[in-house]
Amino acid sequence: MFDRAKIIDDSFARRLRDGIFPQPGPHSKNAAEFAAHRLVDIFDSQIMSRHLDFWARQSKGKTFYSIGSSGHEGVAAMAAASRQSDMAFLHYRDGAFLIQRKKQQGGLTPLHDMALSFTASADDPISGGRHKVLGCAKTFVPPQTSTIASHLPKAVGAAHAIGRAKRQALADAILPDDAVILCSFGDASANHSTAQGAINAAAWTAYQGLPMPIVFLCEDNGIGISVRTPGGWIEANFSQRAGLHYIACDGLDMVDALSGCSEAVAWARQKRQPVFLHMRTIRLMGHAGADVEAGYADMAEIEAAEAQDPLLHSARILLERQILGADEIAARYETMRARVQRVAGKALNRPKLPDADTVMATIEPKQKTKTSSSLPGDAARQKIFAKDQRNLSKPATLAKALNFALADLMLQYPQISVFGEDVGRKGGVYGVTQGLQNKFGAARIFDTLLDEQTILGTAIGMAHNGFVPIPEIQFLAYLHNAEDQLRGEAATLSFFSAQQYQNPMVVRIAGLPYQKGFGGHFHNDNSLAVLTDIPGIIVACPSGAADAPGMLRECVRLAHEDGRVVVFVEPIALYHTADLEAAGDEGWLADYAAPDEAQQIRFGAPHLHGDGTDLCILSYGNGYYLSRQAETALRKAGITTRIVDLRWLHPLSEEAILEAAAPCERILIVDECRRSGSLSEKLMTMLAEAGRGDASSRLTAEDCFIALGPAAEVTLPSKDSIIAAAGKAVGRT
Repeated sequence: MFDRAKIIDDSFARRLRDGIFPQPGPHSKNAAEFAAHRLVDIFDSQIMSRHLDFWARQSKGKTFYSIGSSGHEGVAAMAAASRQSDMAFLHYRDGAFLIQRKKQQGGLTPLHDMALSFTASADDPISGGRHKVLGCAKTFVPPQTSTIASHLPKAVGAAHAIGRAKRQALADAILPDDAVILCSFGDASANHSTAQGAINAAAWTAYQGLPMPIVFLCEDNGIGISVRTPGGWIEANFSQRAGLHYIACDGLDMVDALSGCSEAVAWARQKRQPVFLHMRTIRLMGHAGADVEAGYADMAEIEAAEAQDPLLHSARILLERQILGADEIAARYETMRARVQRVAGKALNRPKLPDADTVMATIEPKQKTKTSSSLPGDAARQKIFAKDQRNLSKPATLAKALNFALADLMLQYPQISVFGEDVGRKGGVYGVTQGLQNKFGAARIFDTLLDEQTILGTAIGMAHNGFVPIPEIQFLAYLHNAEDQLRGEAATLSFFSAQQYQNPMVVRIAGLPYQKGFGGHFHNDNSLAVLTDIPGIIVACPSGAADAPGMLRECVRLAHEDGRVVVFVEPIALYHTADLEAAGDEGWLADYAAPDEAQQIRFGAPHLHGDGTDLCILSYGNGYYLSRQAETALRKAGITTRIVDLRWLHPLSEEAILEAAAPCERILIVDECRRSGSLSEKLMTMLAEAGRGDASSRLTAEDCFIALGPAAEVTLPSKDSIIAAAGKAVGRT
């Protein structure tokens, strides 16, 4: 009763022998339009996928099997209907798709490769044993894990990038101009806000007449783990969407599936518009290896699904069209079983990842995957800055320095695209991107719809096609509904692809507190913990116009040359700050230096101000600014200081920080983020492990949200509280 795999396996042989097949669906197509060898090839992919599922269940304890593809074998038709250069972001039940596509490529070993993945072998060609993922760099299938719709935004971004690359004649473009993006997911995932947002973004784009060549393949098996999808829900939800072309097909019937997939791909390729392909499937053997379906489903429901086995439908079609006889089908089925047992069995003995260093080796992408980009000539730069000569000659604020730096970077790197909410015509809420659209056009700096998941997903997808995206998240507080695009997608891609894929991008985020209570917690967010615990990404934070351009240039270099995911957090309160100690002193302005004249700022290098030995203040962003304000009072109190602007917040450069603090007797950390989960905790741990814990103390914000109005300031570090904490640290309270 409980070994459903054996029951399904035995049932196929018995029903094939006795000629008992499920009836064709109402939309069954004429198989004559497809060559016989093509249908046999798809059937072979289906039975290979099925026997891999059987083998994985039989090898418990030796394989790390999670979610199988049984019941979804019809997706092999999508691989057959598309080109290998049509990048595919796959549902976790799409083993048959990957098998079919690898077979079409030639020279690959899909059976052996998937078995290596099931066994978490270090020889697995896609993840190197780090996860059971469906992916293949040679066939344009970036690896996906157990995605719950989180891959849809980047698929939309990849589709968007095809038209952008063509319009810009981008030399680094990876995908052909007429490529189509394929993106598959389940009916339960279709309800997720990420899926709804991505599909809406695709339709929103197409509705405006912009290219969006994508096929959303919804594999509808009617259930999400144990929760049933209401009958007719998917069709009712997606068949009448503006800007979205709806097609339905039966994934149980490989001919109908091939017909529907061919129609969907052709529509997307020719019209450059999004398609929602609603494919009927079933789920066999429960949700995952450990799932006992009988615990929440009636046996009649389970058996009814098994009676609709897509392999039985395929056998019926091959028999009806006299392509193969029953004995030939049975022989192919058993031959594939033996082949899977033989080839996959060898995978059990292949080596596993031996140690932590090997496991972690792919967290960061390979360095220097591209050569550095040469600086533009003087004539090109003078043309871009023709209307800015007066401002270029004056000391700049942080916002203006970033604006100049972005213009220089866009001139130097044709791969850069800047986008986000209000960054185009308006120039950003704080004017940082003002005038850039006039300089470089709407193809390179453009406004998006209001959806942070789509913004970050667009960046990931565009990076798949040779761009270096610079998306903007309008406020740090707005990141949280989209953080999985960084944590679960961008940051993991190098790790799960054994460095075969990367996500070069620089995400600009306006954030941090000290806006005099404006907007409360929704516009003042003093928590970076959501970013600083993600392996592989870089988090940078400039404090003023002196450093920001050089840091931004280094961030773009890291993205372009090394494929890094970089988050550039810009302190809103310092955007337009001019003065340091007294009104009119303009102590926080700085001259903007052209790229060929500026001093280079390397990743990990902090900035040191002062050479005192009594106290080292470690800080960043607004905290560094306030510490500089406190410096004069501390000097008058006889306390000599060295103030360190960390600049690079994740990963922390331990050696550089300890070296900067070494000459000082005492150390004070000034952290504008909350006491719990802030950077100060990591710094205190670092100093303690280096033997300087007794010499160290910290001043942080309270564990509180940012209040509205003047109340905001009382929970944050201030000039006065820094002076008091410094005096206490050196014993001069």
